[in-house]
Amino acid sequence: MQAMVGGGRLPLFDAHCHLQDPRIAHCMPHLLTAAVEAGVRWFAVNGTSEQDWDVVRKMGDTYPTVIPCFGLHPWYVANRSPSWFSTLQSKLEAVPTAAVGEVEVLKKQLQLAQTLQRPVAVHCVNAFGSLQDILQEMGTFPAGIIMHSYSGPAEMVRMLAKYGAYFSFSGFFTSMKVEKAKQVLLQVPLDRILLETDAPDAFPRLDPSNLYWVPEDHASSSKGSGDNSNAEDHAIEGLPNLNVQHNQAGAPIIHLVTIGNV
Repeated sequence: MQAMVGGGRLPLFDAHCHLQDPRIAHCMPHLLTAAVEAGVRWFAVNGTSEQDWDVVRKMGDTYPTVIPCFGLHPWYVANRSPSWFSTLQSKLEAVPTAAVGEVEVLKKQLQLAQTLQRPVAVHCVNAFGSLQDILQEMGTFPAGIIMHSYSGPAEMVRMLAKYGAYFSFSGFFTSMKVEKAKQVLLQVPLDRILLETDAPDAFPRLDPSNLYWVPEDHASSSKGSGDNSNAEDHAIEGLPNLNVQHNQAGAPIIHLVTIGNV
């Protein structure tokens, strides 16, 4: 799918992916080229353990579209080395453009992101209470917290946003019940919405042609998004006059798109 704006292509940002994953590493250059041709300009490639941090860094050095991220994923915490944290810190200090991620709700990594003023991608599953306690203790994250593949409760959104959270939605979001999905989206500030592939996982359960303008849907109109009078149910390739803004990190923000046939 190619998102078009006023006759031009809207640059897209894959806010979370794992292009270093062994399942796709062998064809990563081809995948990257195909995605760029489809309009994806940036890829936040998240490391998961000490074993792949060097691979992620090399991708960032080789491909200007790749934003490297270094972090210890919860699945690999048990296998970390005694020096994992000092190694992580040195990687981040050596690459000023790198973000922290993908990390679990682990205070030590969050503190490092806050100290270095880097964005941090958080893997949070059934740990929102713990995350809330940590954020209340630590305060805001001016560089941003990316809630990776967010599927948490709508009630947590405003609290998390207060501390600097952005909400990144993957293909897993299309498996959520429609009413819950709408309630979550209604709570997210428009400038805090991100999209991700979580490649090679999180494949969406829909066809790209199911992305439509839905002017009569309260989920889009209640945000005060402006005049939708020309917004017939067009597929995204034909959306007219899309209002494109950018967040503080320079990533594009897409307004007024809701999901049909979830």
